[in-house]
Amino acid sequence: MRIQSEVTSITWIPSEAIKGMTKMPFQVGVAHYDDPPPDVIDDLEPLRAADRFRFANRLTAWIDVEDGRIVGYGQEDHGAIGSTTMRFGSREATFAGVSYPNITPEPEVGPSSVRFVQTAGGRTGVPAPRTVRKPPFIQITAPTAWTTLALTIHADGRVEHEVVGASPFPRHWVYDAEGKLAAKSGTIDFKDWYKNAFGKHSPWGDEDSPALVTAVETELERQLSVSIMRSGKKPKLTKVKEGATLTEQGQPGSDMFLLIDGVLSVEVNGTALADLGPGAVLGERAILEGGARTATLRAVTDCRVAVASAADIDLAALGELSEGHRREETTT
Repeated sequence: MRIQSEVTSITWIPSEAIKGMTKMPFQVGVAHYDDPPPDVIDDLEPLRAADRFRFANRLTAWIDVEDGRIVGYGQEDHGAIGSTTMRFGSREATFAGVSYPNITPEPEVGPSSVRFVQTAGGRTGVPAPRTVRKPPFIQITAPTAWTTLALTIHADGRVEHEVVGASPFPRHWVYDAEGKLAAKSGTIDFKDWYKNAFGKHSPWGDEDSPALVTAVETELERQLSVSIMRSGKKPKLTKVKEGATLTEQGQPGSDMFLLIDGVLSVEVNGTALADLGPGAVLGERAILEGGARTATLRAVTDCRVAVASAADIDLAALGELSEGHRREETTT
């Protein structure tokens, strides 16, 4: 019996991801941000042809099992580099990305499972002249972006996937064997990436970067995030330093929050119940339940948060959202 599975990551540049002078080409329309990838993917080629991602990493693997024993295994070598379209007035030019050879170490074979690993990535074909923090201190080519994925297939049919490492920029979305969005990278660090991710400072040299991955927000949260960011008054953006709190349990509060980047821990009565990543919409229970915060939100990493008024959001939607946020009632 053959058991086959796969895991895919798609890397893209969301709006508000780039800061400083490097943001200028995006603001004037020369370069472009990416629309969020779909929640479900199948064939990567239409997305690549439409310039919907910077690169994709797809790890496909299988094991052959007879009488509960693993008698064979293998994996396919996948990776898809996107392109970068630059616009100059009425004209545009598309630069193909530079794909690096995939890194596929020998699978780790155990008595009842096999673990496969694959690194894929590259850089854009557009030059990015800049000073960097390590020799030779000046770079012309763009920084390197990548993900390192792992897939463990068990003889009993169970499958597990993980993001072993990833470049600190851009955003990485992870899809399961059914092509459904399953996880997201929790942080984006453009400055670190722009200054450090080149040459040997990548998996093709001697370095990888650990990836902080969080669960996916709900469909309702995605709808509400659009309302917060694009409807009515533009929300205030604020930063929360690692270790600081956004809200304190028991304190009054009337604002809503959309986590744009970073990871927040949800604490109730001093116990951490969940870690939330980009896309999470928070704060509605204080509005619906008497005005006091029902949990402390503490920054696991540096965070960027959009602060919005609940007056611009449908109360029925807030009620539906709050039903999924009663973690203290479901945690044992």
